[in-house]
Amino acid sequence: MKNRLRSVLLILGSFIVLSPLGIIFLTSLAPAGIITTGNFNFSSLTFNNYWEAWQRGDFLLAFGNSTLVALSVTALQLLTASLAGYALARLQFRGRRTLLLIILATLVIPFQLLIIPIFLVLKFGGLINTYGALILPTAVNGFSIFLMRQYFTTIPIELEEAAALDGANRWHILKDIMLPLAKPALVTVFLFTFIGEWNDLFKPLVFTTRPELTTVQLALAQFQEQFTSNWSLLMAAVIIATVPVVILFFIGQRQFIQGISSTGIKQ
Repeated sequence: MKNRLRSVLLILGSFIVLSPLGIIFLTSLAPAGIITTGNFNFSSLTFNNYWEAWQRGDFLLAFGNSTLVALSVTALQLLTASLAGYALARLQFRGRRTLLLIILATLVIPFQLLIIPIFLVLKFGGLINTYGALILPTAVNGFSIFLMRQYFTTIPIELEEAAALDGANRWHILKDIMLPLAKPALVTVFLFTFIGEWNDLFKPLVFTTRPELTTVQLALAQFQEQFTSNWSLLMAAVIIATVPVVILFFIGQRQFIQGISSTGIKQ
């Protein structure tokens, strides 16, 4: 009886959560004007809105820019988080705990609060209106470092000691033992970072003005300004911008869940 009740509640919760997405999808298939008139008919649904939204919003350029920025930031965060996380988890050095507390303290500082000093640094370096302005400000992330550190502490230290007895140095231990075992954490960092960068509107809005640097979210915001009353095109554009990250999450969801569940609070 309890299992049936649990199943019913899960189905009901899924319906509540997914019903807005279903409405958005149906709206994106409706011909222009039908939503406002109320003459909705399933037989009139069409995918033409997607092609029209793709062309009018110039999403090909935006997809290319967002993919480049998201992959670049993700690669840099994987590198910095792996190195810093391993050092904080395994290396014994003076001030390690203080450094970890400082990294954790950065998690409570909103990025928007740092926008003026970051803008001045980028301007001094001549990086405004370049890909560097979209990539470098988030190349290092405290949460990613903390997550990798937590996962490394769950790996038995005996594996490293055995490798060290065989003559492996720190670099080989990290590259050949720790990183392969930390795949769930790496996938988690990848998903968090890539999705966050893909959905970011703030950096492109503040650090760039060149049309050729338009990202997906900036293109979507501009598209919304142009077609405020055309709900079908708007919903089609929203789905176009959302589909890549949804697919990416479904591909890596198993590793993502494992990575999150394995990173508890450890001293």
